[in-house]
Amino acid sequence: MSLHPSTFDHLVPTDDQKRLMFILREAALGYAAVLDVHLHDNPDKTYLMRKLREVAMWANVCVTRHSDGAPRT
Repeated sequence: MSLHPSTFDHLVPTDDQKRLMFILREAALGYAAVLDVHLHDNPDKTYLMRKLREVAMWANVCVTRHSDGAPRT
């Protein structure tokens, strides 16, 4: 597997990408709030919340990159 040359570069999102990232972040935050209310505090919940944070970060990557890793501009 070869990585796109910009794989580890910081990509500055466009204004449209920033708006979409905000929407996705709000959705993740809403889901996190529901989980927090309905699940008991325990190690599994901690793991779940950490994974949700990871998923939210990967959503940002999806907004800024094509499937081959090339930046969306």
